[in-house]
Amino acid sequence: MKTIALTITSLIAFSGIGHAADATAPVKEIMEATKNNWADNNSDWTDIFDASRLDHLYSKDFVARYQAAAQFPAVDDDGISPFDYDVIVNGQDACPLQDLTIAAAPPVNGATEVTVRFQKSACSDAPDAKDYTTVRFEVVEEGGNPVIDDIITENIETQARDSLKATMALIAKGQ
Repeated sequence: MKTIALTITSLIAFSGIGHAADATAPVKEIMEATKNNWADNNSDWTDIFDASRLDHLYSKDFVARYQAAAQFPAVDDDGISPFDYDVIVNGQDACPLQDLTIAAAPPVNGATEVTVRFQKSACSDAPDAKDYTTVRFEVVEEGGNPVIDDIITENIETQARDSLKATMALIAKGQ
């Protein structure tokens, strides 16, 4: 009887029937904060890297890199953030985000890529105002919970993908 129960449990675990963590959950929380930050509602700015979010939305490796980079604040005003731009919109200015979509790809090697697309300049008269920004979140599972392990933006000038973890490593080295 124990063998049958163990076999059934194994089949459920390997078939994916068991409870799977929603890889989009931490991304949705970050995007909700980012969307509110750029909304026209005059609300206070939400730090997507505050202690409570670092504690439950990001991987241990990401947090360690962030904390190392935070030793070199980009702006002396707040003395906290290693960035002088919004890492999600990949800039210092944006309009209220429009046409935001979030989609998760199937997991590969323990990581799920969650792709977010939005228009960040729709209120502008610029020729590229209707262009979409794409941000990729690498989500892994730690302690049974989905957490963000990296944030990857597309560099418009070079067409390369820029890893926020790699950027934080450079900041921590003083570069």
